[in-house]
Parts: sequence; C-alpha cells; structure tokens
Amino acid sequence: MRLILLGAPGAGKGTQAQFICEKYAIPQISTGDMLRAAVKAQTELGLQAKEIMDAGGLVSDDIIIGLVKERIAEADCAGGFLFDGFPRTIPQAEAMVDAGVNLDHVVEIAVDDEEIIARLSGRRVHPASGRVYHVQYNPPKQEGVDDVTGEPLVQRDDDKEDTVRHRLQVYQEQTAPLIDFYQGMQGEAAPKYHRIVGVGSVDDIRAQVVTALGG
Repeated sequence: MRLILLGAPGAGKGTQAQFICEKYAIPQISTGDMLRAAVKAQTELGLQAKEIMDAGGLVSDDIIIGLVKERIAEADCAGGFLFDGFPRTIPQAEAMVDAGVNLDHVVEIAVDDEEIIARLSGRRVHPASGRVYHVQYNPPKQEGVDDVTGEPLVQRDDDKEDTVRHRLQVYQEQTAPLIDFYQGMQGEAAPKYHRIVGVGSVDDIRAQVVTALGG
C-alpha cells in the first residue's frame, strides 16, 4: 500500500491520511519530518540539507529523493507508506519514477476552490485551548466568543481569504499538474488513480477511500 494523496489545501487530506495510516498500518511520511530527522541524525544527506537550509536556500530535489529512498528502506515501510505533501511538482514526480520509487495508488481528494475558501475563511479559533469553530458549519453559541470561556475567537492569518486564495493559486500552478501526470502514466510502474469528491460527511469520504484502495 504505497500511495500519495493529492488535493488542494483545505480539501481534507489530513483527516483521510490519518485514517488510511491507521487502517493499513503504514507510516505517514512528510518531507519536513524526513529533513528534520536526517539533520538530527547527522546523516550525509542531512548535513548537506542543513548547510543549504542554514544559508536560506531550498533543498534540491536530488537530496529530497535521496532522503525518500533512505526513509522507505526502513523497516516500518515494509508494508507500504503514505507520502504527505510530496511530490509537489512534476520534476519531483519524475525524479521518483527515475529513482524506482513506485506507487500503488494516487488518491485525489477533489474540492472546488470556492468550497475550500468557504471552509477555511469561516474558521474561528480560541487561541488558548485550540478549539476550532466555523461561522457556518460549527458556530459558537454566541457569535465571536468561545463557548467555554467566553473569550474572543480569532481568525488565523492562514485562514484569511486572501491567504487561502494565494495558497490555492500556488497549488494550481505547482501541484495540480500532477493529476494529469499520474493519470497519463503508462506501464507496470503506473499507479491506480482514484478521484474522490471531498464533499459530504467525513465517513462518506472515508468509505469512498476504502473502496478505492480495495477495502
């Protein structure tokens, strides 16, 4: 069960990723976690990455692919893995293919941009506790204040509409082309592609994911 999840920020990938990893007993691998672990362990690639990051640069795809190959060779990946936020671009996806890192499934959680904007820009948070509300789907009892403490709720900068629109634009430019890339792959290394509409209850979407992955 080697797979990646595709979908715009706010499409609900995080919720489904957690469920998939628990159900199929596979680790969730993020490039951020890999980089931090390699730097901490002072591996050769980790030291290279640290030097680049300390200088304010972006870690090259070659180093990232090297880290991926090291990570998936570890024992906990024997039964598979789920990549979180990787690959983000066509060159990264091509580098994975060239490196022989094969996938079984690509699952796209598809949600319209306007739905995502409504989801994210409607969030309100109680900073002290982390309780999250939504002005439309899960409103507080009294507008603008936390149910428990009565303290004011805030809208995080990440959830402001302008920020959400910018993140969606970056996704459409950089990551959305992966949809065509994986759908168009041919041959034995081509993963099965599944498009799941990420609207409805979490349980409904989860059931579609399980069906797509073969139960």
